[in-house]
Amino acid sequence: MGEDFNFHEFKASKHLPSPAGTALTVMQLVQKTDTSVQKLAEVIKADPALTARILSFANSAAFGARRPIANVFDAVQMMGLHAVRNFAVSLSLVGNNRQGACTQFDYGTYWMKSLATAVAIAVLTARERTVAPEEAFTVGILADIGKLALATAWPDIYSKCLAQASGAELLKLEEQYFAINHRRLTLILIQDWGIPEVFVNALKMSFGPPQAEVNRMVRFASQLAFARQIAHYCIADDPYRKVSLPDLQRDAALHNIEKEAFSTFAEDVVCQWHEWGKLIDVQTETRLTFPETESDTSNTLPGLRILLVDDDALLLTRLCKQLTAAGHQVEVCRDGKSALQIVLERKPQLLITDWRMSPMDGLALTKILRDLEIGKMLYVIMLTAATTEDELVEAFDAGIDDYVTKPVNLRILLARIRAGQRIITLQQELEKEKQEIEHYNAELAVANRRLSVIANTDMLTGLPNRRYALSRLQQEWEAVLRHQKSISVMMLDLDHFKMVNDTLGHDAGDVVLTHVANIMKTAVRATDIACRFGGEEFLVIATNTDGQTALSLAERIRQVIQSQQPKDIDLPRPLTVSIGVAGSVGNRPGWQELIKLADAALYEVKAGTRNASSLASY
Repeated sequence: MGEDFNFHEFKASKHLPSPAGTALTVMQLVQKTDTSVQKLAEVIKADPALTARILSFANSAAFGARRPIANVFDAVQMMGLHAVRNFAVSLSLVGNNRQGACTQFDYGTYWMKSLATAVAIAVLTARERTVAPEEAFTVGILADIGKLALATAWPDIYSKCLAQASGAELLKLEEQYFAINHRRLTLILIQDWGIPEVFVNALKMSFGPPQAEVNRMVRFASQLAFARQIAHYCIADDPYRKVSLPDLQRDAALHNIEKEAFSTFAEDVVCQWHEWGKLIDVQTETRLTFPETESDTSNTLPGLRILLVDDDALLLTRLCKQLTAAGHQVEVCRDGKSALQIVLERKPQLLITDWRMSPMDGLALTKILRDLEIGKMLYVIMLTAATTEDELVEAFDAGIDDYVTKPVNLRILLARIRAGQRIITLQQELEKEKQEIEHYNAELAVANRRLSVIANTDMLTGLPNRRYALSRLQQEWEAVLRHQKSISVMMLDLDHFKMVNDTLGHDAGDVVLTHVANIMKTAVRATDIACRFGGEEFLVIATNTDGQTALSLAERIRQVIQSQQPKDIDLPRPLTVSIGVAGSVGNRPGWQELIKLADAALYEVKAGTRNASSLASY
């Protein structure tokens, strides 16, 4: 996974969704081995919003608590440190990514559907305990995070992709532009944030066809796929729900939900979805066709988006009417604290604020805004009765751009606003030029990335080629030395492949190679790297995997290839594969020696019965 996509470079660019604030602190604490439940609870208690959400989840029907949970310590103790960490990370991502620069990406709908998926999978796992509901909730809300990451990193290019395609075609277009699609990027991101590997593999499996094998991971993958169907049901209007109901009832039976009980089950999910929407401020209106977002329509309105702040209700009413009549879009509030929240959420272009207010006055509000990235470009006009030199110098030092004395003269205020509008227009032009430069740089980066993909990809099979395999193995080996982890290598060789070329021709040989490559793409784990090494040889890099585990994985791959014969050609003998495996112990035997050992084990198999796997010893 991610064979031709440099995630470390992508992560270092800092243009991707990431946890912040209390969630980041929680994430860092849980990574430490000496962190206690008490210590984590104390950090969470300092964040009232996170406290309320964790207590609500701990007391929800999905969690199934036997007694009311009244304090953070009990909630953390019941959920577990890692579950709390993952839960906090997911909610942090919701709070910090409600809007963005990707015009074709519907942020509101994205979070509405993600929350519906999270609630649905939590309810499903509470009914049939494949995994803990609190862990399932996190996986559900992050199950499509790759889309948000692409919209955040490359907003202009991704807008073009979204305008051109959806579904499977969108995945292909993403691969073409970014050398990765949103599903694969989702798996990389959640693994990087510490989501357990079993959940990563289950999410990967949920995107594919149903599995015949029955185990906990397969069952959870099936629940995830059904949860996405339920999410579609949640966000749909009544006519669509009626149309989709028969299919949902049929699939619900696979999850031990009788046809007669499905309506009650669905109503429970929708009800909890609405409750969670209120709790974390995600809109949960049910609809199929979504209205334009405010950011789409605001550009068509004349004037500026103005936030007007004053504790005088009469003055607010009068100025709001007058400024609206002058062609501006005006929002009002009566104190600095509320104004700060509105600025962070709505991003007005101009702020008109009184000086003397409580609990936060206009001067304190301006100082805070100037320390924030979002407030540095905001044009601020202060309304004040103060006219002394020292007071005005203090106000300008705090960061105001202009002032109007009270009582407010409308003609003077409008003139000051027009002056501000000229500055704002200039800022917008500069920002547009900056975006055009960034757009050009992004297109150049994408072009370079596509060239890199071509250089490192086997054009026949779509797998990474030998050059990439050797480079990647060397990189992973350096990580092994740093973190003292294990790594294994598998060398695969198709049995009697020359006979295929000799009897059926090279075109048939190409079909067989492509067939095997497609099997390997799905048969390996989310963390493994499958490559074509040359001719009929393939190589798999299994990170954080010892030799015995890699041997089991090799045997599974061998059996899958043997059981899935090509259907379009009549082979002279069944398709089988021989596999040699070598695993590291500590910092030995070195990445180059690993390949040699795996190759030697492979030839041992080829010299014997073939169609077998062998682990090298040294």
